[in-house]
Amino acid sequence: MTEKHPLDSLTRRRALTGAAGVGVALPVLAACGGGDDDPSTASDPAASTSEPGGASSSAGEDGVQGSEALAETADIEVGGGAIYPDEEVVVTQPSEGEFKAFSIVCTHQGCAVSEVSDEGIVCPCHNSVFSISDGSPQTGPATVPLEERAITVEGGRITLG
Repeated sequence: MTEKHPLDSLTRRRALTGAAGVGVALPVLAACGGGDDDPSTASDPAASTSEPGGASSSAGEDGVQGSEALAETADIEVGGGAIYPDEEVVVTQPSEGEFKAFSIVCTHQGCAVSEVSDEGIVCPCHNSVFSISDGSPQTGPATVPLEERAITVEGGRITLG
């Protein structure tokens, strides 16, 4: 009696099906990779970055290295504010020299707020409006305040943290 070899039952259809499966699996596995080979998104602490207005932040006016300014105090109007989507923060100046920062994530359904108007910080999804002073909801449907974010104001510069 002769032994049957495992490849004897391999048909052309099975071979093509297996090859197609490998063709589908490789891109999926590649997408799961943890490396970031794109130099434009690589993190390099020695590289200088750009702030709003195009100024370099590798060393500020005061010569402090590494404290990237989110904004200049002059950029934020009294009674108004500015949204920084990349940092997911809105910075406001409720009264002269008083600066506040809040998350841009609306507490109603997680949309990003889109503007700071005369009424307050506005979410475009369902028209919730939040106070520029404390992030509390002024009109709903949101019932919970925006999360406050820590900022430092020093030398005319506003930095996160």
